[in-house]
Amino acid sequence: MTILYHMTLVDTQTAKNMRSGVDVNGQITKLGQGRNVNLKAGGTVMVTDATLTDDSGDIQLALWGEDANGIKIGSKVSIINGYTNTFKDQVSLTKGKFGQLVVVE
Repeated sequence: MTILYHMTLVDTQTAKNMRSGVDVNGQITKLGQGRNVNLKAGGTVMVTDATLTDDSGDIQLALWGEDANGIKIGSKVSIINGYTNTFKDQVSLTKGKFGQLVVVE
């Protein structure tokens, strides 16, 4: 896979204070069960919650749709041009529409 963005890596703790343009590497240390979520535009999509961990700590990672395929506990991943949002005081990272999720190993 070709990476389309110039990466300026941050750690997970820094990512929690960013809104967009998040480039972070880490390892999946927790992986929840997928659940169906209703979309504002109609229809549903499967969302799987995971925890992305690096040397600075961890951040919740929302894996939407096909992004969860091939991800398992122990997977090393890179999020490129991701963004965060806060729901119920919990910061969550996602690749979003314009970002990428790359499984490194």
